Amino acid sequence: MANNNGLYETKSSDLRPKWHQFDAENQTLGRLSSMIARILQGKHKPNYVPHLNTGDFVIVTNVEKIRATGQKLTDKMYYHYSGFHGGLRTETLADILEKNPERVLRQSVKGMLPKNSMGRKMLSRLKLYSGSEHPHQAQINSGQK
Repeated sequence: MANNNGLYETKSSDLRPKWHQFDAENQTLGRLSSMIARILQGKHKPNYVPHLNTGDFVIVTNVEKIRATGQKLTDKMYYHYSGFHGGLRTETLADILEKNPERVLRQSVKGMLPKNSMGRKMLSRLKLYSGSEHPHQAQINSGQK
């Protein structure tokens, strides 16, 4: 729809989210995260506007095989504070990748998204799986006609 000055204005009814699939095997954590965050925000589309969720859905498989460069496996720390005295818990990247590899990528992408309700909606479009199988094959195939 054109407004008074002839420019195109994106509306929520114009949005048709697509599904993208990534294989995280041998991918660097930060580079993959920034690519995913860009797609979730919709910045790869020409009709991007910051006040609408113009992003797409992203499926990431083989999350447990993601790489970290340098000494990050031992040096990078994740903190969680319970709010009580002595309640600060620290874990290394290697520990979290061993227990819950999806958490590492989700937290990395979350840090690159807006810190508001729109960012939470964008993050809900991220689907992470440790193996190579995922239940979204029908959604990916529906976009290809």
